[in-house]
Amino acid sequence: MPSPKNLFELVSPETGKEAVEELLREQNARIERIVSRGHSSPPDFWYDQSENEWVIVLSGSARLQFEDDTDPVTLGPGDYVSIPAHVRHRVAWTDPDQDTVWLAVFYC
Repeated sequence: MPSPKNLFELVSPETGKEAVEELLREQNARIERIVSRGHSSPPDFWYDQSENEWVIVLSGSARLQFEDDTDPVTLGPGDYVSIPAHVRHRVAWTDPDQDTVWLAVFYC
């Protein structure tokens, strides 16, 4: 029988690193829990994914930077964004003083 788990039962990642856990994988979809604390993408790094991504911040706060936008998007608890495939983006900042817990859904 399946046993329940809790998205908030986790170990804080090391500063500057993210903890990524795949929660579900199906043919056309994948769900990940990501925990960040003081993480940001390297200065010249951009995600350019072949999948669409829907991401929500469950706790903490973060800023996403999109290549074609000069102002980062600030996300707090309950804020979500849908990122179409091949829209280049990066994590500009996550709160260094608390865990930022994300839920990311990747789909085709």
